[in-house]
Amino acid sequence: MTDTTELSARWTTRLTELAARHSVPGASLGILHRGELVAETAVGLANTEAGIGATTDTLFQIGSISKVWTTTVAMALVDEGVLELDAPIASVLPELRLATDELNEGLTLRHLLTHTSGIDGDLFTDTGRGDDCLEKYVALLGDTTPNHPLGATMSYCNAGFTLLGRVLEVVTGVQWDELMRERLYRPLGLTHTATLPEEVLRFRAAIGHLGSPPAQAPMWGLMRSAGPAGLICSTPREVLEFARLHLDNGVTADGTKILSAEGVAAMQTPQVELPDPHVLGNAWGLGWFLDTWDGHRVYGHDGGTIGQNAYLRVLPEAELAICLLTNGGDTSSLYRDLYAEIVRELAGVTMRTTIEPAAEPVAVDPADYVGVYQRLSSRVEIVERDGALVMLDRITGPLAELAPDTEKEYEMHPVEPGLFVVQRPGFELWVPVVFYTLADGTPYIHHGGRATPKVG
Repeated sequence: MTDTTELSARWTTRLTELAARHSVPGASLGILHRGELVAETAVGLANTEAGIGATTDTLFQIGSISKVWTTTVAMALVDEGVLELDAPIASVLPELRLATDELNEGLTLRHLLTHTSGIDGDLFTDTGRGDDCLEKYVALLGDTTPNHPLGATMSYCNAGFTLLGRVLEVVTGVQWDELMRERLYRPLGLTHTATLPEEVLRFRAAIGHLGSPPAQAPMWGLMRSAGPAGLICSTPREVLEFARLHLDNGVTADGTKILSAEGVAAMQTPQVELPDPHVLGNAWGLGWFLDTWDGHRVYGHDGGTIGQNAYLRVLPEAELAICLLTNGGDTSSLYRDLYAEIVRELAGVTMRTTIEPAAEPVAVDPADYVGVYQRLSSRVEIVERDGALVMLDRITGPLAELAPDTEKEYEMHPVEPGLFVVQRPGFELWVPVVFYTLADGTPYIHHGGRATPKVG
């Protein structure tokens, strides 16, 4: 048996050190190895203004990791024959009206699960607190211009998962929040997992922190309609119970079958290559993003809400799953430093290196890249200054109401032709900007997981 007390103490010390280094107010960590929760710890503050400490029972927002939970329920319904991966969504949601005939007639469940629909994903419109919020939200999608043709590329799509949540409601007759309870929380024995604020407030809960140094965010969470895309709150221990389900071929610890082994495998099978393979992974499966570290398969998902960030990684061959939940600061650097040590120690795996500017000069013609790239919630202008490229990044649309700083400027550093990196103030890691063209020749950039077309 693993000495979990000793391991937890070791990672408490290391998490404390790294959280301080990266200005993270509070963090909670869990490590599942060979079927056993070998370490569980929390450090810092869940709320700096109120002085509330983070504990292992504190609920953090897991953000977009929620998408894999929604996907799991969808795939269970595929097992049952209620849904089909490649049948038009219109066959189960005939009232759906999207912006183009192509989407209305051809959009499938597979497109939603792989972020290849082309629906602009960052429509953050509040449709109220009622149980009909998903239905109201989906009715707005017909006025949202797609940012790429159906299936033409991958672009991270929150809106597609709200649409998926509505599909699940229609085919089951159960509202999404309750469906998650019925299909996942209760069968998995989860007692500290919830979505609605009034449920979360029964527990100690973290609030996000923004900026550098981190200050408490002005609001706790997103609108209810974002639920299927990113509103689940939980603890590392309970997120790892969900990960265990996927490590154990869809069967819970007490033997309840939630998802078939075939469904589990399908979720981990590459469906689409990523235009930017440098941040999350090199491909997307169904729900999960997929990567390879040191020759070992990795799947996982990240989550980011208002000042809270979550990280889940699973190394199936090593029977290892790691969950880190945080509430502000340079969380990406904390994740990198911490996970690199954990996977090296417990799996003998070297985490893949991060992208950095080229060490030697790269010959690039600025004229190949300058211009305006735009979609619903983003306007990016690439300009030339003194022979170098600069990115003027503006958040627009409904998302701008949630962002404390809507305009940013970054100096772009070349890695190779068509690939640049930028660095956000207060953050160590470099973020890629990929220039590419679709099959029809349309120029795009891929940044932050999103595909944005050139418009001028």
